[in-house]
Amino acid sequence: MSSSSSSSSSSSPLKDEVDIVISTMTNLDFLETWRPFFQPYHLIIIQNGDPSTTIHVPHGFDYQLYNRNHINRILGPKSTCISFNYSASRSFAFMVSKKKYIFTIHHDCFVAKDPSGKEINALQQHIENLLSPSTPFFYNTLYDPYREGADFVRGYPFSLREGVPTAVSHGLWLDIPDYDAPTQLVKPLERNTRYVDAVMTIPKGTLFPMCGMNLAFNRELIGPAMYFGLVGDDQPIGRYEDIWAGWCVKIICDHLGLGVKTGLPYIWHSKASNPFVNLKEYKGIYWQEELVPFFQSASLPKDCVSVQKCYIELSKQVKEKLGKVDDYFNKLADAMVTWIEAWDELNPSG
Repeated sequence: MSSSSSSSSSSSPLKDEVDIVISTMTNLDFLETWRPFFQPYHLIIIQNGDPSTTIHVPHGFDYQLYNRNHINRILGPKSTCISFNYSASRSFAFMVSKKKYIFTIHHDCFVAKDPSGKEINALQQHIENLLSPSTPFFYNTLYDPYREGADFVRGYPFSLREGVPTAVSHGLWLDIPDYDAPTQLVKPLERNTRYVDAVMTIPKGTLFPMCGMNLAFNRELIGPAMYFGLVGDDQPIGRYEDIWAGWCVKIICDHLGLGVKTGLPYIWHSKASNPFVNLKEYKGIYWQEELVPFFQSASLPKDCVSVQKCYIELSKQVKEKLGKVDDYFNKLADAMVTWIEAWDELNPSG
């Protein structure tokens, strides 16, 4: 674990309440483009790959860096729940953070510009999303009614206008879309150039494909459910870590009366991953035809009043109903329990 520090800007919103999480196998030169926005904040970096190699972090950033050796030492036998050599390892950062909010971004994502040419401060927009309520129980046709210049439309029940706390802010991408391997193969040159100036609450009872490369969440509200699962070289599935987490998170948010927002902010996703390598997700594509109906029908009992209790209950249902799909889901259900045990050990007051 290494660290470096710098002076911070008092004008940065919630600078003492936010951790920026990055999982990487490469040097973090991309941070130079984010310096005006990220430098006042604390970073947690998870180093994948060989722990004996050195990851270069640009000068002046305040950060902690963890590799596999650190994770093994801190979690002991429970470290088996953390997938390594994969971006799912960022889950460990979620666990060890002591901040209220988390923003996580990939190292191939850069600052985007809005249609006027102004650089987008993605972190600031995420914070705005998380600090304003969500409206999952009744859809507002003007999208987010709490934004400046918007409000609730005629016919919106006044009893629901207070909204509920926002647990997750899901951002989008310009340039390279977040496509699966088959879509990449048939649309290799497609780029997203559409900037939609909108934020909306995903309605209760509706699932969504969560992408982890431009994501923020309230750790105090939903942190224990942000587990990116068992994926990678030693597992039969890849590239589904954030999708799986999103399904679990949405079920629990719906149960606990929390909100999930999607839309702004945009980041610039500049590097298309190899679609042939991405075909390692094929089992996820195959299994999701059973996974989605499972989550659509999942329900949690009333006595599940904490995220941890919800997650343990969900793990039981995963084992009971998905274990017959493949033995992998029995292992995943066990890892979900181990994850919660490890979370509670490192966060005893949670």
